[in-house]
Amino acid sequence: MAEKFRIALAQLNPVVGDIEGNIAILREARRAAAEQGADLVITGELSVTGYPPEDLVLQPAFCRDVERWVKTLADDTRDGGPALLVGAPWQHQGKLYNAGLLLDGGKIVAERFKHDLPNYGVFDEARIFSQGPTAGPVAFRGLRLGIMLCEDMWFEEVAETLSESGAQILVVMNGSPYETGKEDIRLNFAVARVNETGLPLIYVNQVGGQDEL
Repeated sequence: MAEKFRIALAQLNPVVGDIEGNIAILREARRAAAEQGADLVITGELSVTGYPPEDLVLQPAFCRDVERWVKTLADDTRDGGPALLVGAPWQHQGKLYNAGLLLDGGKIVAERFKHDLPNYGVFDEARIFSQGPTAGPVAFRGLRLGIMLCEDMWFEEVAETLSESGAQILVVMNGSPYETGKEDIRLNFAVARVNETGLPLIYVNQVGGQDEL
């Protein structure tokens, strides 16, 4: 493991559908983190588009805009500052995924796709996204990051796969809405994954409000 690794947690308030505005928020978060000497800035689930984007992601033009802006944001990281872990709807081999994208050195250096898609209550991700495979950790600056997306933390499979394949830390990107008692529920699942794997866990959510949640 790296001797010293500084992580900034950016719990932001993106606006659903306002890609350009959300990119500006992400850039400001990275700038502030760079001033604090961060190596990595972690943001919440679908931080590029806001959560939940619903049928916006079914519009090809919207997804093209997401890709263009993510690549522009990745280009910012050529400056040698902190890497960015952002959330975005992402096309891969003809399928659309709820993705975590690691941006560093001017490019997208890793993609991880949400495995457990919620399809109950206010959530209908299984309708618009494909299920991602369970995948191993991402090697980054001497640290092996186990990237998970929201509901992935609620079940054992993804964390277990990451642990068995050499992850050193679990990173959970979230767009989880508030409800009475939800904080305790989240904490219980986080503690369960830590106890099962023996790994530290970072949890990053969004803040603010969205009409659909």
